[in-house]
Amino acid sequence: MKPSIMVVDDDAAMGQLVCAALEPLGFEVHCFVDPKVALRSVRGVQPDIVLTDLRMPGMTGLEICAQLKEIAPSVPVIVMTGFGTMDAAVNAIRHGAYDFLAKPVDLDTLELAVKRALERRTLGVEIRRLQEAEPSATVGIVGSSPAIRTVLDLIPRIGQTDVPVLVHGETGTGKELLARGLHAAGNSPKGPFIAVNCSAIPENLLESELFGHVKGAFTDAQGARPGLFVQASGGTLFLDEIGELPLSAQPKLLRALQNGKIRPVGSDKEVSLNCRVITATNRDLRAEVQSGGFRADLYYRIAVIKMTMPPLRERAGDIIELAGYFIQRAARRRGIAPVALSTQAAKALLSHHWPGNVRELENAVERAMALCDGGLIAVSDFSDEISKSQVSLSPASPPSVADAMLPLAEIERRHIQRVLSATSGNKKAAAEVLGLDRRTLYRKLEKYEEDD
Repeated sequence: MKPSIMVVDDDAAMGQLVCAALEPLGFEVHCFVDPKVALRSVRGVQPDIVLTDLRMPGMTGLEICAQLKEIAPSVPVIVMTGFGTMDAAVNAIRHGAYDFLAKPVDLDTLELAVKRALERRTLGVEIRRLQEAEPSATVGIVGSSPAIRTVLDLIPRIGQTDVPVLVHGETGTGKELLARGLHAAGNSPKGPFIAVNCSAIPENLLESELFGHVKGAFTDAQGARPGLFVQASGGTLFLDEIGELPLSAQPKLLRALQNGKIRPVGSDKEVSLNCRVITATNRDLRAEVQSGGFRADLYYRIAVIKMTMPPLRERAGDIIELAGYFIQRAARRRGIAPVALSTQAAKALLSHHWPGNVRELENAVERAMALCDGGLIAVSDFSDEISKSQVSLSPASPPSVADAMLPLAEIERRHIQRVLSATSGNKKAAAEVLGLDRRTLYRKLEKYEEDD
């Protein structure tokens, strides 16, 4: 199906001109001169994009933006006006407009704006489709870089097994998301997923938390309580930060995993286990074993299969996609229109080292959305640590005199290749940094391949 665009302009001649410019580009165009009729037709037309004049009798373009938030919040709106002041542009963005064009509309600028809006719409639809789908192996893991694809490709295969898995990764990389993905891909995806941070449980309560206790087992045990192993029956028990487990508790956990049975504190009866155990750590457990901080037999029991969540610095090509995902999710939670990243903001995100990984990026996006003015996140909306980052796309050595005299087309080609390298080959992220729509970037890359 052709993408659908609704054009609303009380100047019939201007509206027809815009429609005539869009139809050859492969769009199904619907023109309206009455904004109220246009709004009543939204559900029937189901537009992918709305272009509207700002000043119209009976209803303004800003009012159309406000009402579309209620009836079609995912549809980007581009506002056109002959009164092209900065105040008008800012006001339109604040009312939820995606973009702002001054009349008379430049047709090349119109084409670029519409294509970018369509990409935004397509991305939003895909994100919602993934989120609304039945639980799958991805379970919130976003990205298409080689590093994360390796993980995602393993989830369906490993999820179908019942062998213990040890997930390794730095803080904030999404180890629990990976564990949830394995659970969702497993044989009992509808069973409970119980997550516990081993470092958060006091050592004297750890045995009771994991295995449960009977009434009167200790002073405060006024009733029997099932442990986490029992609560996870028919599902998955996720033991995060397993490297923090005290040495005194490790033999009891090992015995439970080896025998498939536990004994609640104060009980003389054993209970059979019926759950899968997945563990995670940000420590080097091999080194811990060698130093005596972790039992070797327990390590080999929990690490039958080892999986690693890569740090964000090793999947730079996913940064812009992740930022878009967090923007969409936060906007939906707050009931507001999604905002966009400015080119400089995207460059700052790509250049930051991200020691806190995906969690740090999520928090940075949340902060920027709270501080941004209008529908565009500026680089100044991030913390100083991020906003002062600079993308280094310079060649490793200074350019020679011969390089400086290269044709402009060759300079452009080399710059595009450096940006692609900086974004780990992610064309969507590269297009953001270059200020190009993806189709233009694809055409240039295809031309380079033909020329080689």
